[in-house]
Amino acid sequence: CIYSYFSRVISTLSVTRYSIPEEMERGSVVANLAADLGLEVGVLAHREVKLEMFQESNKYLDVNKKTGELYIVEQMDREYLCPSKTATTCFVKLDVIIESPLRIFNIELEIKDINDNAPHFRRDRVELDVSESATPGERFSLPNAVDPDGGINTVKMYKLSESEHFTIEIQTGSDGTKYVDMVLTKALDREENAVHHLILTAVDGGVPARSGTANIIVRVLDTNDNAPRFDHPVYSVNMTENSPIGTLVMKLNATDLDEGPNAEIKYSFTLYTSEKTQDVFALNPNTGEITVKGTIDYEDMKFYELHVEAKDKGQHPLLGDTMHLDIAESTPAGERFSLNNAVDPDIGTNSIKTYYLSESEHFNIEIQTGRDGSKFTDLILKKALDREEQSVHNLILTAVDGGVPSRTGTANIIVRVLDTNDNAPKFDRESYNIDIMENSPIGRLVVKLNATDLDVGSNSEIVYSFSLYTSEKTQETFNLNPNTGEITVKDMINYEDFRIYDMEVIATDKGTHFLSGHCKLTILVTDMNDNHPELSIKSFQSPIKEDIAVDTVIAVVSVSDKDSGENGKVDIHIADQLPFALRESSDNYYELVVSEPLDREKVPEYEITFTVTDRGSPPLSDNETMTLELLDVNDNVPQFPQSFYTIPVMENNAPGALLSSLTAFDPDLHENQYLVYFIIEKEIVNTSMSMLFSINPENGNLYALKTFDYEIEKEFLFHIETRDSGVPPLNSNVTVHIIIVDQNDNPPVIVSPWRAHGSVVEEKIPRSTDKGSLVSKVIAIDTDSVQNSRITYQFLQVTDATLFSLDQYNGEIRTMRMFSYRDARHQRLVVIAKDNGDPALSATVTIKLSTVETAVKAYSDMTEVPLEYDIFSDLNLYLVIGLGSVSFLLLITILVTCTLCPSTLEKVRVSFSSILCHHEHVVCCYPLFYSRRNGGRLCCC
Repeated sequence: CIYSYFSRVISTLSVTRYSIPEEMERGSVVANLAADLGLEVGVLAHREVKLEMFQESNKYLDVNKKTGELYIVEQMDREYLCPSKTATTCFVKLDVIIESPLRIFNIELEIKDINDNAPHFRRDRVELDVSESATPGERFSLPNAVDPDGGINTVKMYKLSESEHFTIEIQTGSDGTKYVDMVLTKALDREENAVHHLILTAVDGGVPARSGTANIIVRVLDTNDNAPRFDHPVYSVNMTENSPIGTLVMKLNATDLDEGPNAEIKYSFTLYTSEKTQDVFALNPNTGEITVKGTIDYEDMKFYELHVEAKDKGQHPLLGDTMHLDIAESTPAGERFSLNNAVDPDIGTNSIKTYYLSESEHFNIEIQTGRDGSKFTDLILKKALDREEQSVHNLILTAVDGGVPSRTGTANIIVRVLDTNDNAPKFDRESYNIDIMENSPIGRLVVKLNATDLDVGSNSEIVYSFSLYTSEKTQETFNLNPNTGEITVKDMINYEDFRIYDMEVIATDKGTHFLSGHCKLTILVTDMNDNHPELSIKSFQSPIKEDIAVDTVIAVVSVSDKDSGENGKVDIHIADQLPFALRESSDNYYELVVSEPLDREKVPEYEITFTVTDRGSPPLSDNETMTLELLDVNDNVPQFPQSFYTIPVMENNAPGALLSSLTAFDPDLHENQYLVYFIIEKEIVNTSMSMLFSINPENGNLYALKTFDYEIEKEFLFHIETRDSGVPPLNSNVTVHIIIVDQNDNPPVIVSPWRAHGSVVEEKIPRSTDKGSLVSKVIAIDTDSVQNSRITYQFLQVTDATLFSLDQYNGEIRTMRMFSYRDARHQRLVVIAKDNGDPALSATVTIKLSTVETAVKAYSDMTEVPLEYDIFSDLNLYLVIGLGSVSFLLLITILVTCTLCPSTLEKVRVSFSSILCHHEHVVCCYPLFYSRRNGGRLCCC
């Protein structure tokens, strides 16, 4: 696999074709690849270029990056690259893969054949045994020549050296291969020429033509077609009577032009020789010597007539017995066969005079007369026999004497025609076309051939064999049973290796001089779905950025299947739920493109499984899984868990106290996930937020820089921003509401009745005051809030508890009854004003009431109380003056701090070891180690 790392793939998969002759020298330029593919040579030098050749590990080609030329690295032999003889063209497929950005070009390189191979025979010496009885037209298979070249450069024709007996016939197989048969044009005669030397020449069609030769040795096998011949047809020998027994009379000599058993001779007396003569003379069957066996008496017999026959030892001897005659069908017309002569005791004219033979188109008789007047008859073959037409001939021989009236006798002659191997086996059909499924199991029957032979016996027994015509590969793949003619599978049949097998089968009989017949078979291999489709990842881009554009190519794959037809058609797919799609770009090439926007935060990586399935039945499939990793891009804004934070802070807090941790989340990775926190600057009453609060830029911890007083500052509203470190950075902000929580740190202050510090309030009241009259009113104020400022009033001490009442909520002191004479003149009241805090704080006031007899208006009826009014007005004045002074001092402090902040901020050491930076209304708080690491200077944006 090729893994490429680039931002965007540009893929061009058009097919560019070139054609070159094989065996080009190293360094030879095939083409200017850069120009043909529209590439700039200058840019090409900086890009990685790879050549990938299909199913071939050797590197034959390369690209010169400086010139853009495609050149030869290693010589290419077409016969090696395309060994199949069925292919008329040789194409080598390769991919040119150029990186950064990726471009893939499909190249088809046609390797043209040159005539660099001469035809040659697998066997340069062929020996054939041909019977001399073979008839003209008989065919004999010869081995075909092999030429690795293709097209016109392969074997085009055959030539045979000059011969009056043989010629050749050329046939063309289904794959274009030339086959040659040798044909007998003239009958052979072993006795004339026992061996024929021929030369077979195979010539290809190249220019110039190349050739190869094979020597053919034809041995002519003998047929028993020559009868033994004596040196003389008639011999005359004079013998002295009473010659001793064993005396050599003569030595006969017969010769036979045949050879082997056909030439071995055995001598014997024929039936013409009388028993008396055979009693007197002996004949050695092997040597032909005739010797004296009995007494020779001139007075008894003055001459002896001996008939001797010489018979060879061939399978069908040319001479045979009488009455029951076995005659070979190959016996030539004119051959003579001795018959038993008839015996007639009469003498003279009453003896046998003539013989007659029943009508026959094949036989007649010839009568001879001996010296003693005896009649002898020979059966003459006048027409050649054919056992296949008639295997037995029944004849009647009639002997007639010369008496008046004449008398006759008959004998039956049964002629059995002996078979001669004169019929070659013949197949039921001359050619067969057979379909067979590839991967057929070993031993499966392909076809059962049947040949018949009209002869009988061993001449009709057939043996089957492959001819030389049949290639070694075919013979390795199929087995032929020599006895049954069954052709079975011998080895694995692979459609992808060989789709057609041509063979020739010879049926040969078992005759002494065998004959044979031929048939040709073409076995067509049917493809079965036995090859899994193959998937090749040409380029795979991983990792890729998550924001890669839709329709961008991220991978290029190729598919193939060695099967054919539907079995070789391949479909490719990926899981439907993936945000990718496959797009066919060219023949068997597919691009994997982004079909939907990607989001690393949802799915950080994908397991993409490419599944290829052919269309066979059942279909076969294969798959390959690749992991696609997504690179993060800064596409997510940091998010706070809340959009608004309310943070209560107790007043009187310690400076540097942690108020809260405002942590945002960013689902991006690495620098895109690293967040920095800032306070967005805001001024409150001329006070910068940076003087009040600080935030740790790394973790979002919010700190207070000063102690807050609820009575002065009750709340703060500002924004905190977080920003990631991506390029460009993304940011978000959140609103923070700081609420200062009141602490009961202020006791109530009694403002009425007013009195000097530590003094007792003295008041006068008429003794005649009515019940329920307002005597005095205690007013206390508390600068705290809510519960802490709620005041209740109680008597701490009272002279007479029955005389006065105190409203606990408004502080009014009223009379509960009229004064009596028993009541003391002076009443002392101690009132405590207590807030509702925890713990509660309080203040007291002592009121001394004196009763007078003079008429004084009651408190409730007075329109003005000059003394108390003046006192209360003076108190308000003092309060205003005090609060104004404090505010003025606070304002001066803030202005001085802001003026000195830029130059002295780096020197400020906060209690939690942080540094404050003020820049453009943004407050930053950085740890000291962060400041030092960046050279002691901080910049907040």
